[in-house]
Amino acid sequence: MRQAVLGIVVTLAALAGVAQPLQCQVRGIPVYNAGVPRGVGLYADIGFPNDRAGGGTAYAVTGRGGFGPFGATAILSSYNPDGPTDSDLSVGATLNYRIFGGPLVPLAVTLQGGIGYAKPDDGTLLNLDVTELRFPVGVGFALTIPNPVLAIKPWLAPRLDIVRTSGAAFDANTSSDFGLSGGIELNTLGGFGLHATYDAIFREGSTPGVFGVGAHYTFRVPGL
Repeated sequence: MRQAVLGIVVTLAALAGVAQPLQCQVRGIPVYNAGVPRGVGLYADIGFPNDRAGGGTAYAVTGRGGFGPFGATAILSSYNPDGPTDSDLSVGATLNYRIFGGPLVPLAVTLQGGIGYAKPDDGTLLNLDVTELRFPVGVGFALTIPNPVLAIKPWLAPRLDIVRTSGAAFDANTSSDFGLSGGIELNTLGGFGLHATYDAIFREGSTPGVFGVGAHYTFRVPGL
């Protein structure tokens, strides 16, 4: 009887861990797809997930690089959700390919595929060793509006958001949902800029969302 009760407790705790609201590629930070940068950029972000995404606050730093039509990013985030759990570290990366757009064309269309890795606290005393892998795959549309002092870049990026969750006490589970992120960049001629982003995942009965703001600096590299 004792073993049966313990089994039920472990199962319910595992299901609770699986059923936690999903964030984005890295926990608490929106998926960013504003095109392939022209040079090397460093981005700093603060994310504010809504209650359905776990609440709390996340901080992230991202490196972005553009090499002709190809781009790559690497991101590290720390997310502290509401409740008794500790901060969770996440790492992620994306590969990007610009299929349309150029220096003289204001509209850019970019394919993006990414991966995120996290081992979130399951919120219980059982330490179920939960692992999350996230695979955002989508396309981004960005429009650069030139200005003598400040370039404005609004963008929108629909995607398929695939999440695989595994743990020591339950079988691996894979789910997929429609995700949509969008935002705006304000860029100066010197390379400094500000950005704001919102990301939502649409599933039946729930829409986890994350609002993010940050600053960035892009180092121009001749020939890129």
